[in-house]
Amino acid sequence: MALEITTSILGPLLGLMIFLFIFRIVLTWYPQVDLKRFPFILVALPTEIFLIPTRKVVPPIGGVDISPIIWVGIVSLVREILLGQQGLLTMMS
Repeated sequence: MALEITTSILGPLLGLMIFLFIFRIVLTWYPQVDLKRFPFILVALPTEIFLIPTRKVVPPIGGVDISPIIWVGIVSLVREILLGQQGLLTMMS
């Protein structure tokens, strides 16, 4: 029961985070966008928590911020490991 609830919450949450990071990648193409204004702040707030420390480790390469790309990969990997066809939580249920 608890495992099913965890899976039903974790799946959409990880999917939403992937979507938000992809949206951040698209927003990097438009540097004039103010991330402190609505509706962009809805994307910036939940992702910036992850991107700030990542930028300290991996600085922009050639002026391109690749930290959202790194997080799309990390969140996708975690989602696959936990919820994929052979995922840990999938196998336990």
